[in-house]
Amino acid sequence: MAEERMRVAVLGGGSFGTALASIAADNGARVRQWLRDPELAAQINREHRNGRYLPDYAINASVVASNDMAEVLEGAELVLVAIPSQAFREVVCQARPYLDPAQILVSTTKGIQEAGFKLMSQILEEETGFPHIGVISGPNLASEIADRQLTATVIASDDPETRTRVQTALGCDYFRVYASNDRYGVELGGALKNIYAIAAGMAAALGMGENTRSMLMTRALAEMSRFAVYCGANPMTFLGLAGVGDLIVTCSSNLSRNYRVGYALGEGHSLDEAVEALGQVAEGVNTVHLVRDKAREEGVYMPLAEGLYQVLFKGVPAQEMAQMLMLGEQSSDVEFILSREDVRQAHRDEGGPHG
Repeated sequence: MAEERMRVAVLGGGSFGTALASIAADNGARVRQWLRDPELAAQINREHRNGRYLPDYAINASVVASNDMAEVLEGAELVLVAIPSQAFREVVCQARPYLDPAQILVSTTKGIQEAGFKLMSQILEEETGFPHIGVISGPNLASEIADRQLTATVIASDDPETRTRVQTALGCDYFRVYASNDRYGVELGGALKNIYAIAAGMAAALGMGENTRSMLMTRALAEMSRFAVYCGANPMTFLGLAGVGDLIVTCSSNLSRNYRVGYALGEGHSLDEAVEALGQVAEGVNTVHLVRDKAREEGVYMPLAEGLYQVLFKGVPAQEMAQMLMLGEQSSDVEFILSREDVRQAHRDEGGPHG
C-alpha cells in the first residue's frame, strides 16, 4: 500500500505552503517540503512546527522538510509552488532540472511578475513547457486553515487530470477543493483582490461604515472583472470563490496582510513603515503599481486602482483620495448587463452632468 501513496512536493516555507503540506500528509500523501532556510527546515523536522509563519500549528509529523531541491522533488507526482511572486521564477528555474513533464505543477501564489505582466502559471508554462499546470486560489487565510476552520478553494486548469489529482490530494472534511477551467480568471482574481484589500484596510482605519465597505467591495468586484475580462477571463468566474469569495475575506479580515498594510496607511503611516511593521510580503503593494500601469496603457477604467496608486506611491493622503473617489462618475452597476458607454450616451442625450 505504501507504493500507492501520492507523492507531493511543496516548494516554499510560508504559511500557506506549510498548511497545504500538512493537509496533503493528513490525506495520506508522502510529502516533502522545500525551504530556502535550512534552520527552518530542521525545526519543522524536529518540532513539527513552522516557528516563523505558523508557530502554533502542529504540522503532520510525516512531512519531511529540506533545503535540498533534488531530494524534495524526487519522485513527486504533484508539485505545489508556494513562493512569493518576486522570487517565483528564480525558484522554478532552480527546480527545473529535477522536474519532468508527467508531473502536475500547481501555483498557489497570488501575484503578478512585473516584466511582461506575467501570472505565475504563465511562468510555469514558460520555464517548463509541461502540459499539467494549474492554479489554486480562493478565500484561504492560512492561519484559519491551520486551525481547521471550514475553508474552500479552487483548482483551475484546462487539464482534467490536474483538477482531479489536486482535489484528491487536498480535499478533506475542512478544506474543500472546487474545480474551474478558467485558469486565467481564477489567477487574476487572486492577484487583483489584494489591491482592494489595501483599500478596505484604509477605509476601516478612516472610520468608514458598513455601507462604505459594501460599496467598496462591490465596486472593486466590478473593477476586477472589467480588467480580467479585458485580459481574456470569463466574468462568471468572479461570482465564485476566487472572485467575490476571496475579495470578501481579504477585505474583511485583519488577518489579511494587504488589509493590515492599508489600515496602517489609513492611520497615517508611510508605505515603508506599513510594510516594515508587517514583516511579511504583501503582494498587493506591487500589484497596485503593475495593474494601474497596465490599465492606463490599455485604457481600462480602474479608478480604485488609480486612487490607491496615488496614496501608495505619490504621497496623496488616504482621506483626500477617498473624497476624490466619491466625486467620480456615476456609471453602470453591472457592466455586463448595462455598459458604461450606454450610460454615458444617455447622459449626453439628456444633457446631464456626465455627458
